[in-house]
Amino acid sequence: SMGEGMALNLAKKNFSLVLFDINKDKYESFSNYGCTIVNSSAEVIKNASTIFTVLPGPKEVEEVILDSNGIIANSNPGDLIVDFSTVLPETSDNLFNACKSKEVSFVDSPIGRLAKNAWDGSSMFMIGAKEEDLSRIKPFLEAMGTTLVHCGEPGAGTRTKLCNNFLAIGSCMLNAEFIALTQGFELDLAKTLEVIHGTTATNGQLKMNYTSKVFKDDLKPGFEINLAHKDFSLILESASSMKVPMPIGDSIRESISSAKADGWGKKDFTGLADYWCERAHVEKARLD
Repeated sequence: SMGEGMALNLAKKNFSLVLFDINKDKYESFSNYGCTIVNSSAEVIKNASTIFTVLPGPKEVEEVILDSNGIIANSNPGDLIVDFSTVLPETSDNLFNACKSKEVSFVDSPIGRLAKNAWDGSSMFMIGAKEEDLSRIKPFLEAMGTTLVHCGEPGAGTRTKLCNNFLAIGSCMLNAEFIALTQGFELDLAKTLEVIHGTTATNGQLKMNYTSKVFKDDLKPGFEINLAHKDFSLILESASSMKVPMPIGDSIRESISSAKADGWGKKDFTGLADYWCERAHVEKARLD
């Protein structure tokens, strides 16, 4: 949902691309841009010196980059690998160390905002990079996004993304229960939101994402509940390893687990509002 739009922005801005995806349908968007299509991630690194990976999670990232016939194994000194995925901090740390041993540069640059932003070129990037590598990737990132934040050395981008997603996903779950409460009270949704958005109770998920997605009866995933659950699990795993207690976080993940277990995993994560309304046996909230 993210990588195709991001790569398409590069292609439209005349960057020369070498592409690989396990879903061959993804190549159709690039047919008019003269991109090179290859049959494996190993072939990508053999045909390009700057590599971007956009993958679901730690397992896939490690398979693609660290496999015995993966990207690093086929890289050359001076190559640059940029991972846009949301993973564990130790995943990014391991990738950085593996790249360092081959004299390859590594940058972790998780993506902020949603799939629609990846497609229209307005993504945010949380960048963990050495200064010299930041200057190398800046033209690419500016072609795919509008906001670049250098969070620190390699690994800082991933850690920042997990902190961001703790609040983003947590707010979404809190909003879902709030919506069920408004519907249980049979309140006018538009008037209730006018009050909320005029006080400190408001938040970006409720003001922007809910209004453009679930309140418009659009549950096509910009960010799947499955991925929200994955990200939150990464957050709690990381917190546990640092002995940082997160009792509210535990409750949030269990609530998302309920939606996933009930078959809502592939819906947009704003759909948690609909799920909670169903659980409460109240009408779903919609705006005209």
